[in-house]
Amino acid sequence: MKKNMVFVGMVLLVIILLYMLSAKKIAPVPFDDKHAGITEEKKCFDCHDPLDKKHPPKFECFKCHGITFK
Repeated sequence: MKKNMVFVGMVLLVIILLYMLSAKKIAPVPFDDKHAGITEEKKCFDCHDPLDKKHPPKFECFKCHGITFK
Protein backbone atom coordinates (compact mmCIF):
# COMPACT_ATOMS: atom_id res chain seq x y z
CA MET A 1 0.00 0.00 0.00
CA LYS A 2 2.83 2.41 0.83
CA LYS A 3 4.46 1.77 -2.57
CA ASN A 4 1.18 2.62 -4.32
CA MET A 5 0.86 5.90 -2.43
CA VAL A 6 4.45 6.87 -3.29
CA PHE A 7 3.79 6.00 -6.95
CA VAL A 8 0.59 8.06 -7.07
CA GLY A 9 2.39 10.97 -5.37
CA MET A 10 5.21 10.86 -7.91
CA VAL A 11 2.77 10.75 -10.84
CA LEU A 12 0.90 13.77 -9.45
CA LEU A 13 4.17 15.61 -8.91
CA VAL A 14 5.21 15.01 -12.53
CA ILE A 15 1.81 16.16 -13.83
CA ILE A 16 1.93 19.33 -11.73
CA LEU A 17 5.52 20.04 -12.80
CA LEU A 18 4.68 19.60 -16.48
CA TYR A 19 1.66 21.88 -16.14
CA MET A 20 3.72 24.59 -14.45
CA LEU A 21 6.42 24.41 -17.12
CA SER A 22 3.91 24.65 -19.95
CA ALA A 23 1.90 27.56 -18.54
CA LYS A 24 2.51 30.74 -20.51
CA LYS A 25 3.17 33.89 -18.55
CA ILE A 26 1.73 36.54 -20.86
CA ALA A 27 0.72 39.94 -19.62
CA PRO A 28 -2.79 41.10 -20.52
CA VAL A 29 -3.35 44.44 -22.22
CA PRO A 30 -3.10 46.99 -19.38
CA PHE A 31 -6.17 48.94 -18.35
CA ASP A 32 -4.71 52.44 -18.55
CA ASP A 33 -5.11 55.64 -20.56
CA LYS A 34 -2.65 54.55 -23.27
CA HIS A 35 -4.60 51.38 -24.04
CA ALA A 36 -8.15 52.65 -23.44
CA GLY A 37 -10.44 52.13 -26.40
CA ILE A 38 -8.13 49.85 -28.38
CA THR A 39 -10.27 47.18 -30.01
CA GLU A 40 -8.20 46.38 -33.12
CA GLU A 41 -4.82 44.66 -33.19
CA LYS A 42 -3.49 46.99 -35.89
CA LYS A 43 -3.63 49.87 -33.37
CA CYS A 44 -1.08 48.02 -31.20
CA PHE A 45 1.60 48.62 -33.81
CA ASP A 46 1.41 52.38 -33.48
CA CYS A 47 3.63 51.90 -30.41
CA HIS A 48 4.75 48.25 -30.44
CA ASP A 49 6.46 47.94 -33.79
CA PRO A 50 8.82 46.30 -34.54
CA LEU A 51 8.31 43.20 -32.40
CA ASP A 52 11.29 41.07 -31.48
CA LYS A 53 12.10 38.10 -33.72
CA LYS A 54 10.84 35.51 -31.21
CA HIS A 55 7.35 37.04 -31.06
CA PRO A 56 4.46 35.12 -32.68
CA PRO A 57 2.79 36.49 -35.85
CA LYS A 58 1.42 40.02 -35.88
CA PHE A 59 -2.28 40.86 -35.84
CA GLU A 60 -3.06 38.22 -33.23
CA CYS A 61 -2.39 40.39 -30.18
CA PHE A 62 -5.67 39.69 -28.42
CA LYS A 63 -5.37 35.95 -28.96
CA CYS A 64 -2.61 35.87 -26.31
CA HIS A 65 -2.81 39.16 -24.45
CA GLY A 66 -6.58 39.61 -24.28
CA ILE A 67 -8.41 42.80 -23.44
CA THR A 68 -9.46 43.76 -19.94
CA PHE A 69 -12.53 45.97 -19.78
CA LYS A 70 -13.54 47.53 -16.46
